[in-house]
Amino acid sequence: MTTEEKLKKYQDWIFKCSAYQMALNIIVIDKQTVAPAAGASYRDERSAYLEGELFSLETDPEIVALLKDLQEDPEVDADNRRAIGLYYKKAQDTLCIPKAEFVAFKKLCAESFDAWILAKSKADYSLFAPYLEKMIESQKRLYGYRKSDKSIYDRMLDDFEPGMNQEKYDAFFAALKERLVPLIQKVTKAKQLREDFLTQNFPVEEQKKFMEGLLEYLHFDPSWGYQNESEHPFTSWTCENDCRTTTKYLENNVISAVLSTVHEVGHAYYEHNINPKYDGMILSEGVSSGMHESQSRLLENYLGRSMAFWSYHYPRLQKHFPKQLGEVSLEEFYQAINVAKPSLIRTEADELTYPMHVLIRYEIEKGLFNGSISTEGLNRTWNAKYKEYLGVDVPNDQVGILQDVHWSDGLFGYFPTYALGTAYAAQYVKSMRKDLDVDALLAENHFDTIMNWLKEHIHTYGFRYEAPELMKMVTGEEFNVNDFLDYIEEKYTELYQL
Repeated sequence: MTTEEKLKKYQDWIFKCSAYQMALNIIVIDKQTVAPAAGASYRDERSAYLEGELFSLETDPEIVALLKDLQEDPEVDADNRRAIGLYYKKAQDTLCIPKAEFVAFKKLCAESFDAWILAKSKADYSLFAPYLEKMIESQKRLYGYRKSDKSIYDRMLDDFEPGMNQEKYDAFFAALKERLVPLIQKVTKAKQLREDFLTQNFPVEEQKKFMEGLLEYLHFDPSWGYQNESEHPFTSWTCENDCRTTTKYLENNVISAVLSTVHEVGHAYYEHNINPKYDGMILSEGVSSGMHESQSRLLENYLGRSMAFWSYHYPRLQKHFPKQLGEVSLEEFYQAINVAKPSLIRTEADELTYPMHVLIRYEIEKGLFNGSISTEGLNRTWNAKYKEYLGVDVPNDQVGILQDVHWSDGLFGYFPTYALGTAYAAQYVKSMRKDLDVDALLAENHFDTIMNWLKEHIHTYGFRYEAPELMKMVTGEEFNVNDFLDYIEEKYTELYQL
């Protein structure tokens, strides 16, 4: 078989896989937004079956042999060589798993999500605990099939962020704690900023009207992007021109839906802006979680919490809510949306305390997989860590251990990438500001210019390069957590006049 014939067979296989993946993505989007709850069991069983069919395609011995052959073929171009290497690694990681166990795990994921929704609605961890226990045991079994000297949790961390492990994350979080904990203490003792006006009653229908203008400003074009609502905001996609986001509206928190929208649009833009030739390939689907979170956190925090961003949007927000915000100045509003204080909910947390929320989850996950922490009474463990790290008392499981969706889908090892991605973003913004007057662009409704810079320097490559290599390409430097720490210290020292 010629190289051309082998590549044709390989590309036909990618097309088949992407068709199944598209169907599964749409099923998940539907499940988490509008699907009637009573049909969950029927849908879960059949979507698990489709997962099994995709599993069979991805682990077909003939295809695995083809991938191995193409990896060693000198006529294969660099883009395909990178993709083939990733596909081959994925196949090696999964073909050792019995298909029946894989399908059972996917069905468990769907059922666990249903249990999580119910448990959260009733603020009762005991309804979710049995599923979480099964999820952890299933993951241990599935990862156990892989031949590796690494611990299971290290393998999970590496799956979400290639090259990362507990040793590296421990050093990363130690660096964060060293400078953030004293800063949090200083801010706590400083004169507190007014924020009470943010928690008045803001009718959801009026928030949605404001959101229409915001999405237009973000150039989140309906021809390729769509926003819905869900219990936990998320982004999913089927291709570059079909990116779905969700948000969640809270009547007593006007900024929540805004920042969650900006965050998710950051994810959507990443997928939309990846080179179209990678569409449907692992070079689009496989982008590391830290890289993805760097773009969503960049938009949410470095842009969406800035004075320049709100100098454009705040007058509009005041027009929608004159009674609530008419007497509140732009400066007061800016300060309020950046108030730093220990809180319960990760997705609502300020930039300063946010890493502590992630650290808590990271420590719990480590304990769950090294055997030092049990799922039994895990809500009490959670509450104790929130008291230790943030000094807050957790009133119930809904705002405690049940606040995040991730564990219901077996996403252990994902949480640390939120903090890592936030730190990546600081370095990217530093480089972007050398080329662009970011504040002027935000204030003058030229958000598209910023996105074009991100597209050219980061998005277009998809997963052609791993995070360390891309960081060097974009910034000329290795990753350095101090860029994030310098940014956060400067911002909060000025905000609180420390």
